[in-house]
Amino acid sequence: MRVMKFGGTSLGTTPERLRAVAERIAGTHRAGRPVVAVVSARGSTADVLEADVRAVSAAPPAREVDQLLATGPGASAALLAIALTGMGVPAAALTGAQAGVAASGPHGDGRLTAVDGTRLRELLRRRTVAVVAGGQAADAAGDVVTFGRGGSDTTAVALAAALGVTTCEVLTDVAGVHTADPRITPEARLLPVISSGLMAEMAYSGASVLHPQAVEIAAGAGVRIHVRSAFSDQPGTTVVPEETGENMWESAQSATAIAHDTEVARVVIRPGGLSHRGLELFAALAEVSVPVDLVSRVGDGDIGHGWDFTVARRHVAALREVLGRLACPAEIHDPVAKISLIGTGLLSRPLTTGRMLAALGQSGIDAYSVSTSQIRTAFTVSKVHCARAVELLHREFRLDQPVPALGHPVAV
Repeated sequence: MRVMKFGGTSLGTTPERLRAVAERIAGTHRAGRPVVAVVSARGSTADVLEADVRAVSAAPPAREVDQLLATGPGASAALLAIALTGMGVPAAALTGAQAGVAASGPHGDGRLTAVDGTRLRELLRRRTVAVVAGGQAADAAGDVVTFGRGGSDTTAVALAAALGVTTCEVLTDVAGVHTADPRITPEARLLPVISSGLMAEMAYSGASVLHPQAVEIAAGAGVRIHVRSAFSDQPGTTVVPEETGENMWESAQSATAIAHDTEVARVVIRPGGLSHRGLELFAALAEVSVPVDLVSRVGDGDIGHGWDFTVARRHVAALREVLGRLACPAEIHDPVAKISLIGTGLLSRPLTTGRMLAALGQSGIDAYSVSTSQIRTAFTVSKVHCARAVELLHREFRLDQPVPALGHPVAV
């Protein structure tokens, strides 16, 4: 059995592109292998729908936005099933809910909670290709909940896990996972293999090649993710689950990749602005599903203390509402870029952070909100410096050089 995910660019906007995808699926079906195909909205459909929403309302209800955005993958699934049927291949298009996918959480940022594979198994038993609209599910009330951009990855991996498939194929418009975004770092190198722990950190840090939930589910279920181009036969990248936990050997300090996210706002609450009510602030943000990152306390005990942290730009409106309710003055720097050096043993070698800050400082780039752990050293910079900072660090840590072994990239 094969579970294959096709992104919006892979499906394209022309009949020829859609038929090419259908032919690939048909070939697998005719070879006797059952197929579940998960699809995103075609081309720029999601962008068009989001623009339509903005044209109609400055504050649209999230439930109705999800109802609208879910139509994009739904249309892709129906068209692909129609194309397959025209080729003599039995196919059925399903919404996420019809495929048994359940979720909870806020609209636009849902959390997949369960998959009932009964209907899919019955279709496959009848030698019918199941074409599933990705990135969407039904919540307990039966309403549509979407997973956000890239959410079709999550659908595909969850279906693979539910059906007992050991590898989920993600066919996209890039060759695989790179050491940095090749659009801004031409020297970025393709990673043939990467651990799920490091891939999850990259995804949560802004690398858009895979949805964070997809990597999380794959790691928990023991599913490999094979990311490769839909337009070539290049081998791509395999994301491998870690059977023994995160590799944090202090003797294996290394850098694997750099991720960046330009859809970030930095929040600075000066000492005295919130006094000792930090827990109240973060609890209030959690209640409205606003995650925070790069959290640090600033100031000293004599004048009170403040906070420095980041949130996704899409959560700024909710953040402002919470700050207003708590009567908490804050500086919101929007937008900034968050840059993350991903690897192993980073916290064990302070030299890593020193080299990073020195390289940036020598080029006149100021870093803020610096945070370190064993697998990530992250900071914010002005958005205009993002591309330059990524290139500098990619060169500083020699990420264009080959990786000698899984989990042990070039020592730094």
